[in-house]
Amino acid sequence: MSSKANGRKKSQANAGTIAQNKRARHDYLLEQKFEAGIALQGWEVKAIRDGRVQLTESFVNLHQGEAYLASANITPLLAASSHVVPEPQRLRKLLLHARELAQIFVATQQRGYTCIPTAMYWKGNHIKVEVALGKGKKQHDKRASTKDKDWQRDKERLMKATHR
Repeated sequence: MSSKANGRKKSQANAGTIAQNKRARHDYLLEQKFEAGIALQGWEVKAIRDGRVQLTESFVNLHQGEAYLASANITPLLAASSHVVPEPQRLRKLLLHARELAQIFVATQQRGYTCIPTAMYWKGNHIKVEVALGKGKKQHDKRASTKDKDWQRDKERLMKATHR
């Protein structure tokens, strides 16, 4: 097999979503999204390549003009490194433009929004995190969105059945 074919396979395997936070879409009404880089250590990149990342309980913490990803669990590989003690839920710095950081800070402080990570994905060789500003849904909002989803699914089934 040629090296070109191997290169293509590798890029296709790395393309796409690493992890999603489906809970965020259920609990929050998401409005504005931002793409952020993330500062990682070597063992974390290896673990992410292996798919050992979980964003379900994570959130974005704003501190001294910087954004940090908190409570994101990256489970270390057993043979990742012998000289580094891996910390699975450490704070990881998010790399955003100053304008975006200011926008997020104003929204969270003045308008009552929460900043939540919704997805982690590959963009070329880099790992990116999609963060979104969202407002918490009330219980009746969750019921209404579930009802709408069910209706859309039923409608698709009916349309599919009539076209056969």
